[in-house]
Amino acid sequence: MKFHLDDNELATCVSCGLCLPHCPTFRATGEEALSPRGRIAAIRAVHHDDAPVTPEFVSFMESCVQCRGCEPACPSGVHYGNLQEGVRETLAQRHRITPRWQRAAFAVLPRHRLLLAGSSALAVAQRMHLVPRRAGLTTLAVRRPQPLRATGTDVWLFTGCVMDAWMRDTHRSTAKVLDHLGVTFALPGKGGGCCGALHTHAGLTDAARHLAANVMSSMPGDAPIVVNSAGCGAALKEYGHLLGTPDAAVFGARVLDVHEFVAQHVDRLRPTRRVGPVIVQDPCHLRHVQKAHMAVRTVLAPVADLVELDDDGLCCGAGGAYSVMEPALAGQIRERKLASIARAGGGLVASANPGCAMHLAAAGLTVRHPIDILAEAL
Repeated sequence: MKFHLDDNELATCVSCGLCLPHCPTFRATGEEALSPRGRIAAIRAVHHDDAPVTPEFVSFMESCVQCRGCEPACPSGVHYGNLQEGVRETLAQRHRITPRWQRAAFAVLPRHRLLLAGSSALAVAQRMHLVPRRAGLTTLAVRRPQPLRATGTDVWLFTGCVMDAWMRDTHRSTAKVLDHLGVTFALPGKGGGCCGALHTHAGLTDAARHLAANVMSSMPGDAPIVVNSAGCGAALKEYGHLLGTPDAAVFGARVLDVHEFVAQHVDRLRPTRRVGPVIVQDPCHLRHVQKAHMAVRTVLAPVADLVELDDDGLCCGAGGAYSVMEPALAGQIRERKLASIARAGGGLVASANPGCAMHLAAAGLTVRHPIDILAEAL
C-alpha cells in the first residue's frame, strides 16, 4: 500500500531515538512500536516494502496522540505530523480507521445549530447518568450564554464549533479582553463554523479541505484572525500545507493565537486584582506546532503567580477525540500529567485548549482558560 505522503519526509528520519522521551505513548508503555521511530519504521515497511496492513499496524497508527512533541526534539527535522496525516488519510479512504459513527459525529461539527442542540441534549443525558465515564467529558452546561455580537473590524475572532458550543464563556472573556485593549472584532460569516482539525487528525482530509475553504471565505480581507483554541489555531495556521495554495498560505499567516495577540498589547491592560498561583499546562498544539506557549506566560504574569510543570510539555492525553477513541492509553498519559501537577503543588490549572481542559477537569482538577483568568482580573 502506498500512503499519501512525501517520500523525502519519510526518508528524513535517521532512527536516532532522540524523540523517544518526548513521545507520550512510548513513555506510558515503553514499547518501541508505540514511538515515532517505531511507527516510522512500520510506515516504511508498508510504503516501500509492501508489508501487509495488519490490525497491529493500524493499532500502532491509531494509538498515536498526534501531539507532535517529537518534532521539536528531532535533529533531522522530521515532519512527523505530515507523515501521520498521510497514513491516516490512506487508511480512512480504505475504511481501516475512523468508523462510521465517528464520521457521522464529525459531520455534525460544521452544522452549528445541530451541534448546539446536540450539546444541550448531551448535557441532559449527563444529568440522567446516561453518558459513560469513558467519554472523558466534564459536565456540560444545558444552557449557554448568548452568542457574541461583532463590535467592529480590527480583527476577526474565530469562534469555531465545539469551542462555541461548550466553552462560550471563554469567547465572552476574549471579547472583554479585546474591549479593554480597545480592539474591535468581527465574527466569521457563513461557513466559518469548523476549522476541520478533528477531520484532519482522523484522516478525513477531503472533508477538512472543504471546511478549510469555507473558513477562508468566511473571513476575507487582511485583518488578523484571533483564535482562542490551540488546536483550531494550529489547524488554521497550517491551511497552506493542507490546501497547498498561495491563498491558503497567506490566510494562515494572518492567524494569531489569542495570547500572541494580547501579548503584543499587554501594557495596555489595567488589571485590578491578582488571582494567586496558577499552574500553566501547555497544550501540545500551542507549544509544539504554533510555538506560542510563552505568550500565555506574558499574558498571565501581570495577574498571577505562575507555576511551571517539570515534564517538559509532555502531552496530557486529550488529543482531540483521542481520549474517546483510546481511553486506556489516554488515561495512562493523563496520570503522568496529574503526577506532574501534584508535584507542582496542585491548585488552579491554566490550559488554552478545550480538549486538554476537559480531559484534565474530568480527572477532578480545576482548569480554566488563561483568557478567562485574565478577564476575571480586569
